[in-house]
Amino acid sequence: MSIRKILCIGAGHVGGPTMAVIADMCPEINVVVVDINPDRLTQWNSGTLPVYEPGLDEVVSRCLGRNLFFEPARPEVIADADMVFVSVNTPTKEYGEGAGMAADLQYWEKSARFIKPHLKDGAIIVEKSTVPVRTAEAISRILHDNRQGRRFPVLSNPEFLAEGAAIRDLMEPDRVLIGCEETEAGRAAAEALAAVYRHWVPPERIVLSSVWSSELAKLTANAFLAQRISSINAISALCDATYADVTEISRAIGTDHRIGSHFLEAGVGFGGSCFRKDILNLSYICQQQGLPEVAAYWKSVVEMNDHQITRFTRNIIAHQFDTVAGKKLAVFGFAFKPGTNDTRDSPAIYVCKKLLEERAHLAITDPRALENAAESLRGLGGEIAIEPDPYRAAEGAHAIVLLTHWQEFRELDYQRIYERMERPASFFDGRNWIDAKLLYELGFNVYRVGRAPLVHY
Repeated sequence: MSIRKILCIGAGHVGGPTMAVIADMCPEINVVVVDINPDRLTQWNSGTLPVYEPGLDEVVSRCLGRNLFFEPARPEVIADADMVFVSVNTPTKEYGEGAGMAADLQYWEKSARFIKPHLKDGAIIVEKSTVPVRTAEAISRILHDNRQGRRFPVLSNPEFLAEGAAIRDLMEPDRVLIGCEETEAGRAAAEALAAVYRHWVPPERIVLSSVWSSELAKLTANAFLAQRISSINAISALCDATYADVTEISRAIGTDHRIGSHFLEAGVGFGGSCFRKDILNLSYICQQQGLPEVAAYWKSVVEMNDHQITRFTRNIIAHQFDTVAGKKLAVFGFAFKPGTNDTRDSPAIYVCKKLLEERAHLAITDPRALENAAESLRGLGGEIAIEPDPYRAAEGAHAIVLLTHWQEFRELDYQRIYERMERPASFFDGRNWIDAKLLYELGFNVYRVGRAPLVHY
């Protein structure tokens, strides 16, 4: 089957960039992205994109209006599609059975029921959202519950994108995983999707598997990455107690080819829309399958992350003479990582919430995520200033709390910043990012993660 028209449901952090790259690399394919949020569609069409990713603007500008379109969902658009990607949110369930652990699949099911009456026979459905294992089976049952004899192959094609590097990961993926049913129709659908990717992805990087393995592989990948972060953060706590240096330990173990150096940077903790929800979902699946020890093991990865965020925040309060009430603290960075405007589940949310509970006055600065930061803290109360200028954010502050390792923060004039702060001025580096010796020599008391503090007495 030759794919000429692709529809994507969901214009968020995955759907928008993925479809933009497909349109860019496959000019003969018409790509339409739909979303229930009209404001988001307007942003995609305006040139002021709702998603910040390095290189995304250029990709969209090349394709928009040529073979890439963002528009409301209409029956005729669905009916025209040879292939439909579903890239909708699958957050952690907040109600009923499995609350706080299981994935909430209501948006996936609503999408399936919405497109079902309009699909043409043989249209290929592609799971792009991260979903629990065997979700494709449930979606297939919904789509095929009809008397018309129409068939719709369902594939799993999970994304493995790192926010802040999504365009690079789409252009040069480590692998493209396609899960299909072991039927003639399933294999033909997988080949049709593989043919799309082969426009730019080397064939040896396109991996085929069963649908169920593909669905579980995505959860497992995120669990393994988060596990490494929690593991090194656990060691950072021991380093803080013993005055060992976690960066030296990371370097020592990272040179072992069996371990490798990636995801061994200790810090305030992981965030983003995927790690927490996917690990909790994996833990819930294990629990439902009668594997309580396995469920507890994976849940402990999240518990360790929560402990690290709490430990970091308590350290701020302890070194501010056990009180931050009425003190101005400058928060440098709110996005969960650099290179994105995404603040979902950012450690900054939890750190700021606790500091506000302690009646600190916060001035928050971030190169890209201030609008989302304001939204994330909406309704919390307390004194919060959203400040684009880091120099103004730090003016009169008792301490700087660095939570996102943006390159921009390394390029600041910290002599100028120090001169305008209260004394003693403290710097809490939640990412071990800024030259601590330089800060100390300027006069700062410097507190890091898993490394000895540099303090003036």
